[in-house]
Amino acid sequence: MKNSPQNPIPKLPDYHFHTSLCKHAKGELRDFLNSAGIKGIPEICCTDHAPNPDGFDSENRMDLKQYPLYRAAFEELKDSDFPKILFGIEADYYNGCEIFLKQWLTEEPFDFVLGSVHSIEGWGFDNPAERHLWDSADISTTWKNYFSVITKLVDTGLFDAIGHLDLPKKFGHRPPDKALKEMTAPLLDRMAISGIGIEINTSGLRKPVKEIYPSPLILRMACEREIPICFGSDSHNPKEMGFDFESALAMAREVSYTHYFRIKNRKKKMVLLPETD
Repeated sequence: MKNSPQNPIPKLPDYHFHTSLCKHAKGELRDFLNSAGIKGIPEICCTDHAPNPDGFDSENRMDLKQYPLYRAAFEELKDSDFPKILFGIEADYYNGCEIFLKQWLTEEPFDFVLGSVHSIEGWGFDNPAERHLWDSADISTTWKNYFSVITKLVDTGLFDAIGHLDLPKKFGHRPPDKALKEMTAPLLDRMAISGIGIEINTSGLRKPVKEIYPSPLILRMACEREIPICFGSDSHNPKEMGFDFESALAMAREVSYTHYFRIKNRKKKMVLLPETD
């Protein structure tokens, strides 16, 4: 499959998007591939939400019986030469997820496994339908609990990168910078030791917080620890592919990153960041 780029955005891979199989996005895999090609995105990785037989958050992910459809859609398109397409998954971490994921993630031919946390003790803190619970939540405690769950995610060794690392800020709730730095530092130290990457996710610019995930403060701390980065639009519509990667690239450079990673068969390769215009 060949596409002719029009109005190209920075030549960065987009490693995070969702198709209609996740039940809250629009478009089939081919639609996202075509959109990326038109925009000049060189490589993409599909990362629909992983199914789980325990029924976790079933309204926002494919059923296990639908997974063969996801894999078949990729198989049909895997020989695309522009953009190249990788096979990935976004897998939520929550208590008990390892029962299924530990074996399943190693058995399936994923190129990239993106780990994320969307709930704390059953509270979907980034879910608009549960936003009102923030009114009675202690912000500092919520963030500490969130980072505690992320730490467990890192310690499993099951994931290649963490998606939207500071997701609890989605609706504007976050602790002061000093407290945030103190909370984040131990986690980032753990990440640096593990070799896990961090995603620069532009979807926050489309949310109430109007800021990339993670914040410049956290990304600078990650760079100081040489934690590798990748880029994701978290698209739920083909038109969002590569969304505002110009800002993501600029932020990466501003905090002193010079390289990002590409991945294949779950092995990272460091690549120079493209030049900014």
